[in-house]
Amino acid sequence: MRVVTVWAVSTLTMLALAGILPDFRLQSSDGDSATRTAMTAAWGAGAFGLLSALVWPLLVRALLLVPALLLGLLVFFLNGSLLLVALGLIPDGRGDAGPETAVVVAAVMSAVASATSTALAAGDEGAYPRRLSRAAGRRRRRSGELCGEGGPPGTVFVQLDGVGHQVLVEALAAGLLPHIAAWLGPGGTHRLTAWRTDWSSQTGASQLAILHGTNHDVPAFRWYEKDTGRTMVSNRPASAVELQRRAVRRTGDGGLLTVDGASRGNLFSGGADQLALVLSMAARRGRSNRSRAGYFAYFRDPAFAVRTAVSFAVEVGREICQSTRARLRHVRPRVGRGGLYPMIRAFATVVERDVVVAAVMDDILAGRAAVYADFVAYDEVAHHSGPRSRDALRVLARLDRCVATIARTAGYAPRDYHLVLLSDHGQSAGETFESVYGLTLRDLVRAGCGLPVPRRAERTRSGAEARYAARHAVRTALHRPVGEGTTEEGAAADTDPVVLASGNLGLVSFPDVPGRMSREQIDGRHPALLRTLADHPGIGFLLVRSEEHGALVLGRGGAEVPLAGLADGRGPLAGFGPGAADAIRRTDTFPHAADIMVNSVYDPDTGRVHAFEEQIGSHGGLGGEQSHAFLISPRALSPAVPAGDTTGLVGAEQVHRVLRRWLGECTGPQVPLPVARTGADQPAADGRTAPAGPAVPAVPAVPAVPADRGENGRPVGKQ
Repeated sequence: MRVVTVWAVSTLTMLALAGILPDFRLQSSDGDSATRTAMTAAWGAGAFGLLSALVWPLLVRALLLVPALLLGLLVFFLNGSLLLVALGLIPDGRGDAGPETAVVVAAVMSAVASATSTALAAGDEGAYPRRLSRAAGRRRRRSGELCGEGGPPGTVFVQLDGVGHQVLVEALAAGLLPHIAAWLGPGGTHRLTAWRTDWSSQTGASQLAILHGTNHDVPAFRWYEKDTGRTMVSNRPASAVELQRRAVRRTGDGGLLTVDGASRGNLFSGGADQLALVLSMAARRGRSNRSRAGYFAYFRDPAFAVRTAVSFAVEVGREICQSTRARLRHVRPRVGRGGLYPMIRAFATVVERDVVVAAVMDDILAGRAAVYADFVAYDEVAHHSGPRSRDALRVLARLDRCVATIARTAGYAPRDYHLVLLSDHGQSAGETFESVYGLTLRDLVRAGCGLPVPRRAERTRSGAEARYAARHAVRTALHRPVGEGTTEEGAAADTDPVVLASGNLGLVSFPDVPGRMSREQIDGRHPALLRTLADHPGIGFLLVRSEEHGALVLGRGGAEVPLAGLADGRGPLAGFGPGAADAIRRTDTFPHAADIMVNSVYDPDTGRVHAFEEQIGSHGGLGGEQSHAFLISPRALSPAVPAGDTTGLVGAEQVHRVLRRWLGECTGPQVPLPVARTGADQPAADGRTAPAGPAVPAVPAVPAVPADRGENGRPVGKQ
């Protein structure tokens, strides 16, 4: 009855459009009776419906290699082409439309068909999940797989990217997240736990550790590696696959999702077989291996494709209106939101969201044991609008509805499911470093080195002071022996430093000096640089290595404190909160830590930081809410933090161990795939191996309690 009803409504829609649009006809040139015209419309609507159901999925699969944004634009063209084919199937050539008109008619008919199906299902929220469940059941029967049917509970991990613990608490209190609030209210089924990130409070470091158990040697979102001469950027496919390979090699197992797992919308695969929008897999050759194949699961339905394309256009318009309003009202802080950003935002808040929700629903109804999905919508909007802006909170409210859809779908799955919500970091608000001081961190570093800077930066107070300090230091150098990096004329060496920004964390490297440059070497080459940076009002502290004192934390007023004895809240770390010293000490051990690690100033009274990027909501360093994430777990699972534990949950690697423990409670130990001892059988990019020789026995799952570590910093007993 639903199919017949949709067909009838589509027929009426086609008749109406034929009467409205001059280039669209359903009659012969001599004219037809009303009955004959209605039959022609019914024929055309039926043919269009069949082509949409049978041919459209094949077209989408053939276009999997097309970039996502271009695929969204092709939706209307493809739909219009199908309508022209459908009109060509009408007997006696009674159907005809111009190409532009066909695009309009096809879009309207798909939208009306989708709206009709939705209206027929109104009051029955389980109609769509039931349809997917029946389809999943047919696939299971055809493949002969039980997929957990009647087995232990599965687990779905949903990551709300960038949502800080405090923002979540405030949104719950304001009633913006009714579905999540129902889990946590009196008699609720879930509990809320806060956890603290590492110094590098960003998705690359956090998610790598959460999915693969380690984020060792990930000092920031982007960093320069002297030994390879390349810049690593966490959200580049080539960098992501390399980071995943290193993590697999270090831990000796494929990841959190190696056992019947699915990875959706993530930077890393976690060792899962089922992938959609996974960045570390995007660089792999071959259509079947691309995580972009996850688009097929969603766009194979033309009604969904049209709905998402329309929503994409609406979101672009919404962003343009919101940014224009903020500019006219002189809202501060504010960053530029033009160029491609409206489309980038629309992709994150519409396309990525819709595709990931559909993929997770399919995973649940297929009965997969473990699913990890990341929603980046809030994080993307908060970067440009602010973490507590109305724009960002509205996006967060829409994600609450996505969580509700996933939870509702679990009721139709072949097995029970535990739903776990978590974030990878928070965001700290504040004016950008450049908007406050008139120059970038790169400009300040170059000025402190005595190198040329743009005129606009030279005219600022900070730039002028840095240039004066550099000239004074060079003059002083004339009265001492020529050392490394100082020419006979006393001028500093002109090798350009590499200056990179990760939120309010900056990294300065000198590529011509192998290894990590010491404080003494830096002073010998650029005598004014460290004091110029440390005394700047927009910088909180520096981390450098001294040949005499080891790691040093430098602050304003000439403060120089050995990192080994530095306590939280003391010296340059005053106000940065608990755990700051330990986080810095851990980063100091990384082989690819920069020559100078720079953290912006942090105001504990206002919670403000100054990002070295164009972001008014930032994360990546220390200071404020960016370091405080959340974990919402079912009460049926053991607590994330045992009773009586006063240290709390610290670091993404500990979060990984907690998630491992919960998977063990649901389905038993997650046995990692074997990793060969020799270089002949290295783990693949997805964390899996294909040994050419005898495999090494699998290592045990990571225990809930942190393992003892050997002298090399790796867990004892690991391969």
